[in-house]
Amino acid sequence: MIEFFFNAAPNPMKVALFLEESGLDYRPVPVETKRGEQHSATFRAINPNAKVPAILDAGQPVFDSNAILLHLAEKTGRFLGDPARRGEMLSWLFFIASGVGPYSGQCVHFRHFAAEKSAYAEKRYSYEARRHWGIIEARLEGKAFMMGEDYTILDMAVWGWAPRIPFMLGEEAMAEFPNIARLMERLNAREAAQRALALPGKFPFRTEMDDEAVRHMYPQIFA
Repeated sequence: MIEFFFNAAPNPMKVALFLEESGLDYRPVPVETKRGEQHSATFRAINPNAKVPAILDAGQPVFDSNAILLHLAEKTGRFLGDPARRGEMLSWLFFIASGVGPYSGQCVHFRHFAAEKSAYAEKRYSYEARRHWGIIEARLEGKAFMMGEDYTILDMAVWGWAPRIPFMLGEEAMAEFPNIARLMERLNAREAAQRALALPGKFPFRTEMDDEAVRHMYPQIFA
């Protein structure tokens, strides 16, 4: 059985979707990042970077959401798309991993949670987040999924972050990305997505972003 260490953040939700789509036997293990559980020695032995998600697969740790997606896809032989296009698929997976996710996260941070406001940081990360999402939007033009007609881990990786676009770039921002919105509608209609979305609600995750939560989530503020 796979042990899945998670919360309701975008990166763990990608993995939740894969687990539900694949039917793999797994046990969800909630990690209260707002209470600092990610910094425990027990969790750091699984992910030295102290971030969710992580999994234990037959006792072996795998961390970073996109690495987990690729690991599980190779393990099951599912959601990898056409083998002849593997290089193309990997290029997009790493683009999401190294660009879309980090710029989206930094955009959210500097717009909503930074202890000190920085007009430059907000402009920089808003611009880059919007630019990266624009590349995804263009990729989806005329396509059902990121790889055309094949539903793959790329779509799951996009699905984790795309619902945060309004919070990230403004309430009306999704209107700039109709192809992404269409993909989200398509994926959200899947039963596996509904189960994944319901998963965090089964656990009493802390939601308050008070001083204690900020201390655990952004320790550099107090360093």
